[in-house]
Amino acid sequence: MWNFLPCSEKEINLKLILSGGQSFRWKTNSEAPNIWFNVLNKKLWYLEQKDDGIYYKTVKSTCLSDNNKCINDDITDKKFLYDYFQLDIDISKLYEEWRRVDNNIKVLSDCNFYGIRVLKQDPVENLFSFICSQNNNIVRISQLVEKLCVFFGEKIVCDNKEVFCFPTVQALAVTGVEDALRKLGFGYRAKFIHHAAKSIIEEHGNENWLFDLRNKSYEEAIQNLCSLPGVGAKVADCVCLMSLNKKNAIPVDTHMWQIASQYYMPHLKSNKTLTSKVYKDIGNFFRELYGEYAGWAHSVLFTTDLKKNKLMTKTSLLKLKSKRKSDKDRKTSKKKKLH
Repeated sequence: MWNFLPCSEKEINLKLILSGGQSFRWKTNSEAPNIWFNVLNKKLWYLEQKDDGIYYKTVKSTCLSDNNKCINDDITDKKFLYDYFQLDIDISKLYEEWRRVDNNIKVLSDCNFYGIRVLKQDPVENLFSFICSQNNNIVRISQLVEKLCVFFGEKIVCDNKEVFCFPTVQALAVTGVEDALRKLGFGYRAKFIHHAAKSIIEEHGNENWLFDLRNKSYEEAIQNLCSLPGVGAKVADCVCLMSLNKKNAIPVDTHMWQIASQYYMPHLKSNKTLTSKVYKDIGNFFRELYGEYAGWAHSVLFTTDLKKNKLMTKTSLLKLKSKRKSDKDRKTSKKKKLH
């Protein structure tokens, strides 16, 4: 049965949020391109955006025993969804504040890019997904994350479908995981994933340590995360922003570096590499500009840039195909005239 969460597209834009490089497991299919699905808390979730709000339904696994109930089963689906999208935060008000202090964001984020929110994710999935993200694009990251789930996550049956949960830290820390990941095409990331999981288990006991970082300061959380193998400043900032409630965390990658140098910090154009100093300078600049919710403003800039670049690429490809077709038609026409 479908349920309803009232909200406007200005408050939640599912397509921009779920395909914008925050989470890598939300999918649609050709039969229902507007319905998104994912496995969260051992349930299969379906989300669909309509003019009046978000319609959603969940399907529990038919193979879970009484001793293996859905995580947080006492929390209603509506409450979970409300927390997941952090709907206690008035994004429209934030947009107004950002536009007041920054003319560039008016240009970069037009009316087609409202409703971009930061998800509040499980820190385990968030951490290991972003270890997979290093030197990768969204399509490739999604493929690697899917492999993590299929080969190391728990298989459950929901809605007559076999689906997979994200693996636990314990599952990724088992001997042999690194070799298995290499065979699956993870490359150097295999070592980082396995050793980060081992480090959490051996040095901190279990994955609760990650959740406890929500109660630490931003600086403490960054320091703790960067102590893990394969976790640098960018991955740590992603985890802080998207699962540890650090709303001022600014993950800086090549996209944000380009945005910063083109629109905000032109002196950075002379830098050929993203050094740790440049990384900190960019983060501090945006934190000073946007304040407490700087990380949310970053997500608007990042998603807008990502989607506009994708649109420009598609447009360029269509123009190229059209030109090639025109050239081919002209050549064919000339040949016919000669004969």
